[in-house]
Amino acid sequence: MAKDFIVAIELGSSKITGIAGKKNLDGSIQVLACVKEDSSSCIRKGVVYNIDKTAQCLTNIINRLEKQLKTGITQVYVGVGGQSIRSIRNLIAKDLPNGMQVTQDMVIELMDENRNMKYPDQQIIDAAAQEYRVDSQFQLDPVGIQCNRIEGNFLNILQRKSFYANLNKCFETAGINIAELYLAPLALADSVLTEAERRSGCALVDLGADTTTVSVYSKNILRHLAVIPLGANNITKDIASLQMEESDAEKMKLKYASAFTENNDIDNNMKYSIDQDRQVETRKFIEIVEGRLEEIIANVWCQVPEEFCDKLLGGIILTGGGSNLRDIEKAFQNYTHIDKIRIAKFVTQTITSTIAEINAHDAMMNTVLGLLAKGDINCAGSELPLSNDLFANQQRTVITPETLEQRRARQASETPAGVIRTAEEVRRAEEEALRKKEEEERQAREKAEEEAREAARIKKENSFWNKAFKGLKEFGKKMVEEDEE
Repeated sequence: MAKDFIVAIELGSSKITGIAGKKNLDGSIQVLACVKEDSSSCIRKGVVYNIDKTAQCLTNIINRLEKQLKTGITQVYVGVGGQSIRSIRNLIAKDLPNGMQVTQDMVIELMDENRNMKYPDQQIIDAAAQEYRVDSQFQLDPVGIQCNRIEGNFLNILQRKSFYANLNKCFETAGINIAELYLAPLALADSVLTEAERRSGCALVDLGADTTTVSVYSKNILRHLAVIPLGANNITKDIASLQMEESDAEKMKLKYASAFTENNDIDNNMKYSIDQDRQVETRKFIEIVEGRLEEIIANVWCQVPEEFCDKLLGGIILTGGGSNLRDIEKAFQNYTHIDKIRIAKFVTQTITSTIAEINAHDAMMNTVLGLLAKGDINCAGSELPLSNDLFANQQRTVITPETLEQRRARQASETPAGVIRTAEEVRRAEEEALRKKEEEERQAREKAEEEAREAARIKKENSFWNKAFKGLKEFGKKMVEEDEE
């Protein structure tokens, strides 16, 4: 078994998925192991609400992966998504005297000022620079341009502070090191969208179990991000309103449901079986499914900013488990009047695996594969000892704080796009910023004290009594010299 691999974990509303894979020299990825744990009792709408149960699921994921790999896991890549994540635009301006030339430090200063924006109960987990306005011209890179005023336009990605804290607490409780937190919608977009789609303008719609994520791109830049608290499970629950268990409703959805059916194709005399004794009229079933799906599509379309609605030349790209619903392209075409609809069944990277779930190409593994593709640090630890004792305590290999010291000291403006700093990394960065501030204040005090001493010395030298004393001293010296002559 390979001793060089990357591990990624996706926390979904219905399941937590853990995956391990090895990157080959040709850029392809070989998936070595994949495990899942039911998360319906601890994760809701993509966010953690039961820390202990989630921590136990994560522990199970790691233990099962380690058992398959026969190797310890030192750290994992984690995707961040779910309800409460949203984007908001912000503008930071700076006046420059006498037509100064824009420097990289000025741009970083704008980025830092934007990152320091405060939002009630929310925190900035990522910020995407849209463009910079240099006087009256828009530029993607303003460095080196002379101007009197520069404006930075940013798209801030926000998440509730409590959700962010809960996520970090889960991994801390489970004793699992986080190599990197990554914004899951961005990892997904990088793995399923083509460069042409992002450049010409497109909307990526990830139809999950409890949530639907909408990401809008134009000119290769993320322009909008929102998570809608509606998903495929809402359709299942609506079907269950016909007085059946949700498990049976899910089976009916998979067997009969279609996103769009022409009215002339509906047989009013036809019925679908609920169980041995009950049936539902085909038209009623279709109305239930299409009614909820239309609500989801309406909410998706509302999230596309008005200035981009007629500029999605790359079309709408659907992915996620919900995109497997039959004729879903037609449903989106009818509502949005956009003909270019594509279903991303799999990632663009070359993936090799013997695992059926990976080879199914049903769009359900795209996000976790996208997270795996983002990894660039070896997550493999030492080889586990062979033991027949299933209950033997296995000591997990851990990485020391010194190993991550340099990476975890990054300030917000130094963090790569899509990467979210962990709570530990934020703490270290704040400590370093405080030390830097204290050092700057100490140096400023020492400089001020030195300047005060120098000023006092000059003042003393220029004082009346000092000058008089020097004059008398010179006069006395001259008198002595004359007497000697």
